[in-house]
Order: sequence, then structure tokens, then C-alpha cells
Amino acid sequence: MKVTAIIPDELVKDVKRITRGTNITESIIIALQSFTAKQKLLEVMEKVRKEPLVFKKGSRPLRFERLIGRCDYLGYFNLD
Repeated sequence: MKVTAIIPDELVKDVKRITRGTNITESIIIALQSFTAKQKLLEVMEKVRKEPLVFKKGSRPLRFERLIGRCDYLGYFNLD
């Protein structure tokens, strides 16, 4: 999709620096993909908070705990 948008120069520079994209288009695509993935993960985490997972006998809950730890490490729980 081709889009025309007015984006502040400083924001574009930051996005290019953070994403390390080769050009503005690639940088914005990387940033949008990252943002979308984070939001989807937050939605799933909210669903789990409202309705916690129930593990059956013999299941391995450590996988989920590792995911939570990894998300926390990546800052997905810090919404500030």
C-alpha cells in the first residue's frame, strides 16, 4: 500500500536509527511490525490475566513462565 503521511523529521530519524533499516520505508515497516507484534502479545497477556491458564497434570508450565520472563525482560509489561 502506498501512503502519504506527514511525520516529524526527528521521529523518522529515531525510527531509522532504532530499526537500522536501509531506508525510510524499510524502517517504518520494521517499526510497525514490531509495534503490532507487541500489541498482539499484550492482548494475549491481558486475556491470560483475566482467565489464567490451567495446566493439566504432567504439563510443563515452565514454558509459559519463560515466556513471561522474556516479555518482562524485553519491556513488554512496561507501558510507560
